[in-house]
Amino acid sequence: MGESVPPPSSAERHEGTLFWVVGFVLLFVLPVLNVLPAEDSWLHVSDFALNRFGKFLAFAILALGLDLIWGYAGILSLGQGVFFGIGAYCMGMHLMLTIGNQSVYGSALPDFMVWNQVTELPFFWKPFYSFTAAVLAGLLAPACFALIFGFLAFRSRIRGVYFAIITQALALMAWLVFNRNETNLGGTNGLTDFKTILGFRLSSPGTQLALYVITVLCLGGAYALCRWIIASRAGRVLIAIRDSEQRVRFSGYSPATYKLFVFVVSAVLAGLAGILYVPQVGIITPAQMGVLPSLEMVVWVAVGGRATLVGAIVGAVGVNLGRSILTNSFPELWPFFLGGLFVVVVLLFPDGVMGIARQVRGKLAERAAAQPKTQTVEGQQA
Repeated sequence: MGESVPPPSSAERHEGTLFWVVGFVLLFVLPVLNVLPAEDSWLHVSDFALNRFGKFLAFAILALGLDLIWGYAGILSLGQGVFFGIGAYCMGMHLMLTIGNQSVYGSALPDFMVWNQVTELPFFWKPFYSFTAAVLAGLLAPACFALIFGFLAFRSRIRGVYFAIITQALALMAWLVFNRNETNLGGTNGLTDFKTILGFRLSSPGTQLALYVITVLCLGGAYALCRWIIASRAGRVLIAIRDSEQRVRFSGYSPATYKLFVFVVSAVLAGLAGILYVPQVGIITPAQMGVLPSLEMVVWVAVGGRATLVGAIVGAVGVNLGRSILTNSFPELWPFFLGGLFVVVVLLFPDGVMGIARQVRGKLAERAAAQPKTQTVEGQQA
């Protein structure tokens, strides 16, 4: 007989309802408010606001993958920015090649190559003339990289703080490599000044609206994938590995296999986030795949709440929204605010925003359950 699947808990049912409500708002309400109301109406959602929110939702896809490995499998990776950057650079390379003669120098080569006196397009750039090849590379390259790195790390039973340090070193190494002009990837300035995607101008509000809708759909698909993994037998094994890897090994399972699987899935989600990020923001540089961005990604999940999925989305959107607001007025204070936020969450609210929401909901339920009993006792006394 097959293994029975436990019925969903009340928290999971509440999360599912919240997912559909928020999904409806993101997919239908916001685009409608962007198109229909007049620009001077208080209901109107500006093109800038929608584009910025699309960027936040791309980050949320990455946060889902990080929550999957950290929250549910107990694998703290400080190198997710590398996989994000690989996906972003793959899409950025395609968009650079579509500029063609519209570039500053009027050359078929990207401007930075002309500036660096490169006379011929490097061989590894040529497949990126194809949009399909760019998307596949943006998904498969992070997966292959994570597969090789994860196989070596998990086979050697590297875990805990040691795995976190190694992934942080990986992020530093990637930052150094992509910064070099010799790699022909734009150096410190990265890739930018994109014009079109699939023949549509990126500066067009209609194109940005389409990219936003695609990002929302991808976020929904990523959430459904993560939820399916968690609800499966593999998900229960991952949670067991997080709680006691040694006990899982003694039970006859191979923790390395399950950890490698979920690590590759998280890398693919990070690559997908990078693919969606680039055409909406219009730039990708090595600074966005280094150590500091990877640390920020961990803060997103911690603030939202580990092992909740919805919390990862809330944390990614909330922290980046706060960053956008704060850096407009006090850009020099953001690193201190981010560090302080992480310390406060870890010490005072270890379950994040979703943990606080669960506590509030639990107290309200207890109060609602106690009220009929009080009324019954008063009636008996009367």
